[in-house]
Amino acid sequence: MRTVRALTAVALAGGALLGLAGAAAADTPSPSASTAAAGPTEAGTSFRTATSVKVGQEATAEASTGDYLYWVLPLDAGQRATVKATVTLPAAASRHGAANWRIDVYDGLRRRQPCMYGKQAAPAAKDAGAVELSCTLRPVRTGADQWADDPLPGSYYVRLTVVDLAPEDLGQPVRTRVRADAVDTGGAYAVDGALSAPLVPGITAARAAEADGEQQAAGIEPEGGWAGGRWSDRWIWTVAGGLLAALAGIGGYSLTRGSGRPARTASGG
Repeated sequence: MRTVRALTAVALAGGALLGLAGAAAADTPSPSASTAAAGPTEAGTSFRTATSVKVGQEATAEASTGDYLYWVLPLDAGQRATVKATVTLPAAASRHGAANWRIDVYDGLRRRQPCMYGKQAAPAAKDAGAVELSCTLRPVRTGADQWADDPLPGSYYVRLTVVDLAPEDLGQPVRTRVRADAVDTGGAYAVDGALSAPLVPGITAARAAEADGEQQAAGIEPEGGWAGGRWSDRWIWTVAGGLLAALAGIGGYSLTRGSGRPARTASGG
């Protein structure tokens, strides 16, 4: 009976721990992806003049066809971001042909980050009223080897532009909407080690931009500050695994130790 009770306790404790770890590991909306205030209504025209936008905030801008539009947002360790853009095109009667639009995302080192999935580039027919683009990035890691191009915590630049169109259509007005949302992937993508500081524009670049009268992206950070890998649900999995191992050891001992010392036998005469 005591053995049955021990095994039942092991099973219940194991189920509770695995349930807790599984809930923590599931993708959950990032705290910084909550509904934010009204976003910016303009875009930068280079990396240095990129307009700051928060995760979960919609940025709008009016521009001319052919312009390079830049926004910058902060992404922290464990976040997987999806950037979406909508371009409202000029009236079809004023256009001379189809066009191709593209969205690219660069990290703090200005390395272009590949999209896991999404429509990164899309054609717009001559009679189309709008074109929609999207790019889901790889989860941001706490650290990476120097030779790797893994996404790291810091600033991420979104660039939107047209890459192919009739020359006569250059300069026509367009309206754009850009929004980035993120989910927390938990410890599934965590690695040992962490950056000493996020990959954001340095103080030298910030002072230079300020001296030139340009809008600077330095100082951008998530709401609540950078996590920097201080906490990960890998801790929960580690603790849960240790406790399950200990409980399994107790249960195994209960099964194999028998009912106690054997009854005393009569000595041979």
